[in-house]
Amino acid sequence: MDRLKVLVVDDESRMRKLVRDFLVKKEFEVLEAGDGAEALDVFFEEKDIALVILDVMMPKLDGWQVCREIRSYSQVPIIMLTAKSDERDELLGFELGVDEYISKPFSPKILVARVEAILRRTSGLASEDVLRAGGIEMNKAAHEVTIGGKSVDLSYKEFELLTYFMENQGIALSREKILNSVWNYDYFGDARTIDTHVKKLRSKLGEKGEYIKTIWGMGYKFEVEN
Repeated sequence: MDRLKVLVVDDESRMRKLVRDFLVKKEFEVLEAGDGAEALDVFFEEKDIALVILDVMMPKLDGWQVCREIRSYSQVPIIMLTAKSDERDELLGFELGVDEYISKPFSPKILVARVEAILRRTSGLASEDVLRAGGIEMNKAAHEVTIGGKSVDLSYKEFELLTYFMENQGIALSREKILNSVWNYDYFGDARTIDTHVKKLRSKLGEKGEYIKTIWGMGYKFEVEN
Protein backbone atom coordinates (compact mmCIF):
# COMPACT_ATOMS: atom_id res chain seq x y z
CA MET A 1 0.00 0.00 0.00
CA ASP A 2 1.32 3.46 -0.94
CA ARG A 3 2.24 5.75 1.90
CA LEU A 4 -0.10 8.68 2.47
CA LYS A 5 1.35 12.07 1.53
CA VAL A 6 1.38 14.94 4.03
CA LEU A 7 2.38 18.45 2.98
CA VAL A 8 4.18 20.37 5.76
CA VAL A 9 4.30 24.14 5.23
CA ASP A 10 6.40 26.32 7.56
CA ASP A 11 9.03 29.00 6.94
CA GLU A 12 11.17 27.59 9.77
CA SER A 13 13.29 24.71 8.49
CA ARG A 14 13.82 23.39 12.04
CA MET A 15 10.06 23.12 12.54
CA ARG A 16 9.59 21.35 9.20
CA LYS A 17 12.34 18.85 10.08
CA LEU A 18 10.86 18.19 13.52
CA VAL A 19 7.41 17.47 12.10
CA ARG A 20 8.81 15.52 9.15
CA ASP A 21 10.89 13.22 11.36
CA PHE A 22 7.89 12.27 13.50
CA LEU A 23 5.66 11.71 10.46
CA VAL A 24 8.26 9.60 8.63
CA LYS A 25 8.53 7.35 11.69
CA LYS A 26 4.80 6.69 11.26
CA GLU A 27 5.32 5.71 7.61
CA PHE A 28 3.98 8.90 6.02
CA GLU A 29 5.52 10.40 2.90
CA VAL A 30 6.31 14.05 3.69
CA LEU A 31 6.43 16.93 1.22
CA GLU A 32 7.71 20.34 2.36
CA ALA A 33 7.27 24.00 1.49
CA GLY A 34 8.96 27.03 3.08
CA ASP A 35 6.41 29.71 2.16
CA GLY A 36 2.82 30.09 1.00
CA ALA A 37 3.57 30.44 -2.71
CA GLU A 38 5.73 27.29 -2.72
CA ALA A 39 3.01 25.47 -0.77
CA LEU A 40 0.44 26.14 -3.50
CA ASP A 41 2.90 25.08 -6.21
CA VAL A 42 3.55 21.77 -4.45
CA PHE A 43 -0.13 21.22 -3.64
CA PHE A 44 -1.27 21.62 -7.24
CA GLU A 45 1.63 19.62 -8.66
CA GLU A 46 0.90 16.66 -6.38
CA LYS A 47 -2.64 15.42 -6.99
CA ASP A 48 -2.89 12.94 -4.13
CA ILE A 49 -1.92 14.86 -0.97
CA ALA A 50 -3.91 13.37 1.93
CA LEU A 51 -3.45 16.18 4.47
CA VAL A 52 -1.85 19.65 4.82
CA ILE A 53 -0.10 20.98 7.93
CA LEU A 54 -0.02 24.75 7.44
CA ASP A 55 1.71 27.51 9.42
CA VAL A 56 -0.14 30.84 9.68
CA MET A 57 2.73 33.38 9.67
CA MET A 58 4.77 32.99 6.47
CA PRO A 59 6.34 35.19 3.80
CA LYS A 60 4.83 35.79 0.33
CA LEU A 61 1.44 34.28 1.22
CA ASP A 62 0.28 33.64 4.78
CA GLY A 63 -1.53 30.54 5.95
CA TRP A 64 -4.98 32.11 5.65
CA GLN A 65 -4.39 32.97 1.98
CA VAL A 66 -3.08 29.49 1.26
CA CYS A 67 -6.05 27.93 3.07
CA ARG A 68 -8.54 30.02 1.06
CA GLU A 69 -6.88 29.03 -2.22
CA ILE A 70 -6.79 25.31 -1.36
CA ARG A 71 -10.39 25.39 -0.12
CA SER A 72 -11.59 26.87 -3.41
CA TYR A 73 -10.45 23.64 -5.10
CA SER A 74 -10.29 20.92 -2.46
CA GLN A 75 -11.69 19.68 0.86
CA VAL A 76 -8.37 18.03 1.83
CA PRO A 77 -7.96 18.07 5.65
CA ILE A 78 -5.94 21.07 6.88
CA ILE A 79 -4.22 21.44 10.27
CA MET A 80 -3.19 25.03 11.05
CA LEU A 81 -0.14 25.80 13.19
CA THR A 82 0.11 29.19 14.84
CA ALA A 83 2.22 31.00 17.41
CA LYS A 84 -0.86 32.98 18.37
CA SER A 85 -3.57 31.80 20.73
CA ASP A 86 -6.01 34.52 19.69
CA GLU A 87 -9.58 33.21 19.77
CA ARG A 88 -10.46 35.35 16.74
CA ASP A 89 -7.74 33.64 14.69
CA GLU A 90 -9.09 30.26 15.70
CA LEU A 91 -12.64 31.16 14.71
CA LEU A 92 -11.41 32.58 11.39
CA GLY A 93 -9.61 29.31 10.75
CA PHE A 94 -12.76 27.27 11.28
CA GLU A 95 -14.76 29.69 9.10
CA LEU A 96 -12.26 29.01 6.31
CA GLY A 97 -12.65 25.26 6.72
CA VAL A 98 -9.64 24.41 8.87
CA ASP A 99 -10.02 20.98 10.46
CA GLU A 100 -7.66 21.27 13.42
CA TYR A 101 -5.93 24.23 15.03
CA ILE A 102 -2.74 23.75 17.05
CA SER A 103 -0.86 26.54 18.86
CA LYS A 104 2.94 26.59 19.08
CA PRO A 105 4.75 25.29 20.99
CA PHE A 106 3.12 21.89 20.62
CA SER A 107 3.98 18.24 21.16
CA PRO A 108 4.96 16.57 17.86
CA LYS A 109 3.44 13.34 19.19
CA ILE A 110 0.09 15.10 19.68
CA LEU A 111 0.32 16.56 16.17
CA VAL A 112 0.98 13.12 14.66
CA ALA A 113 -1.89 11.65 16.70
CA ARG A 114 -4.19 14.32 15.22
CA VAL A 115 -2.96 13.51 11.72
CA GLU A 116 -3.59 9.81 12.24
CA ALA A 117 -7.05 10.43 13.73
CA ILE A 118 -8.11 12.59 10.78
CA LEU A 119 -6.81 10.16 8.17
CA ARG A 120 -8.36 7.22 10.01
CA ARG A 121 -11.74 8.91 9.70
CA THR A 122 -11.29 10.01 6.09
CA SER A 123 -10.19 6.50 5.07
CA GLY A 124 -13.62 5.26 6.14
CA LEU A 125 -12.43 2.52 8.48
CA ALA A 126 -15.75 2.28 10.29
CA SER A 127 -18.05 -0.62 11.05
CA GLU A 128 -21.00 0.88 9.18
CA ASP A 129 -19.99 2.70 6.02
CA VAL A 130 -23.42 3.97 4.92
CA LEU A 131 -25.76 6.00 7.14
CA ARG A 132 -29.25 7.14 6.12
CA ALA A 133 -31.65 9.48 7.89
CA GLY A 134 -34.54 11.58 6.63
CA GLY A 135 -33.37 11.68 3.02
CA ILE A 136 -29.70 12.26 3.91
CA GLU A 137 -27.36 9.49 2.76
CA MET A 138 -23.78 9.36 3.99
CA ASN A 139 -21.11 7.05 2.58
CA LYS A 140 -18.29 7.18 5.11
CA ALA A 141 -15.89 5.09 3.02
CA ALA A 142 -16.24 7.44 0.04
CA HIS A 143 -16.53 10.50 2.29
CA GLU A 144 -19.69 11.59 0.44
CA VAL A 145 -23.03 13.00 1.50
CA THR A 146 -26.02 13.16 -0.82
CA ILE A 147 -29.54 14.53 -0.45
CA GLY A 148 -32.02 13.33 -3.04
CA GLY A 149 -29.13 12.00 -5.10
CA LYS A 150 -27.42 15.42 -5.16
CA SER A 151 -23.95 15.67 -3.63
CA VAL A 152 -23.42 18.00 -0.65
CA ASP A 153 -19.95 19.54 -0.44
CA LEU A 154 -18.83 19.39 3.20
CA SER A 155 -15.48 20.19 4.78
CA TYR A 156 -13.79 17.38 6.70
CA LYS A 157 -14.95 18.73 10.08
CA GLU A 158 -18.51 19.32 8.86
CA PHE A 159 -18.55 15.72 7.61
CA GLU A 160 -17.33 14.47 11.00
CA LEU A 161 -19.92 16.55 12.81
CA LEU A 162 -22.76 15.25 10.65
CA THR A 163 -21.48 11.69 11.11
CA TYR A 164 -21.58 12.15 14.88
CA PHE A 165 -25.11 13.57 14.74
CA MET A 166 -26.42 10.78 12.49
CA GLU A 167 -24.82 8.09 14.65
CA ASN A 168 -26.51 9.59 17.73
CA GLN A 169 -30.00 10.34 16.44
CA GLY A 170 -32.47 11.50 19.06
CA ILE A 171 -29.79 11.91 21.74
CA ALA A 172 -29.23 15.29 23.38
CA LEU A 173 -25.54 16.13 22.93
CA SER A 174 -23.83 18.77 25.03
CA ARG A 175 -21.28 21.06 23.40
CA GLU A 176 -18.60 19.53 25.63
CA LYS A 177 -19.50 16.03 24.47
CA ILE A 178 -19.42 17.14 20.83
CA LEU A 179 -16.02 18.79 21.33
CA ASN A 180 -14.62 15.70 23.00
CA SER A 181 -15.96 13.34 20.34
CA VAL A 182 -15.46 15.31 17.14
CA TRP A 183 -12.47 17.52 18.00
CA ASN A 184 -10.75 14.89 20.18
CA TYR A 185 -10.35 14.88 23.95
CA ASP A 186 -7.26 17.12 24.00
CA TYR A 187 -8.81 19.97 22.00
CA PHE A 188 -9.18 23.17 23.99
CA GLY A 189 -11.95 25.10 22.31
CA ASP A 190 -15.19 26.76 23.23
CA ALA A 191 -18.85 26.60 22.27
CA ARG A 192 -18.49 29.04 19.40
CA THR A 193 -16.34 26.56 17.52
CA ILE A 194 -19.26 24.12 17.45
CA ASP A 195 -21.88 26.81 16.83
CA THR A 196 -19.93 28.07 13.81
CA HIS A 197 -19.75 24.58 12.31
CA VAL A 198 -23.41 23.80 13.04
CA LYS A 199 -24.49 27.04 11.35
CA LYS A 200 -22.51 26.21 8.20
CA LEU A 201 -23.65 22.57 8.24
CA ARG A 202 -27.32 23.55 8.53
CA SER A 203 -26.91 25.94 5.61
CA LYS A 204 -25.33 23.29 3.39
CA LEU A 205 -28.04 20.74 4.26
CA GLY A 206 -30.79 23.15 3.18
CA GLU A 207 -34.21 22.19 4.57
CA LYS A 208 -32.65 19.04 6.06
CA GLY A 209 -30.67 21.35 8.35
CA GLU A 210 -33.81 21.57 10.47
CA TYR A 211 -33.01 18.06 11.73
CA ILE A 212 -30.26 19.62 13.87
CA LYS A 213 -32.22 21.00 16.82
CA THR A 214 -30.76 23.53 19.25
CA ILE A 215 -31.14 22.65 22.91
CA TRP A 216 -30.77 26.03 24.55
CA GLY A 217 -28.12 26.23 27.23
CA MET A 218 -26.86 22.74 26.45
CA GLY A 219 -26.09 21.78 22.87
CA TYR A 220 -27.79 20.03 19.97
CA LYS A 221 -29.88 17.03 18.98
CA PHE A 222 -30.21 15.43 15.54
CA GLU A 223 -33.82 14.36 15.16
CA VAL A 224 -35.68 13.32 12.02
CA GLU A 225 -39.40 14.04 11.96
CA ASN A 226 -41.54 10.95 11.45
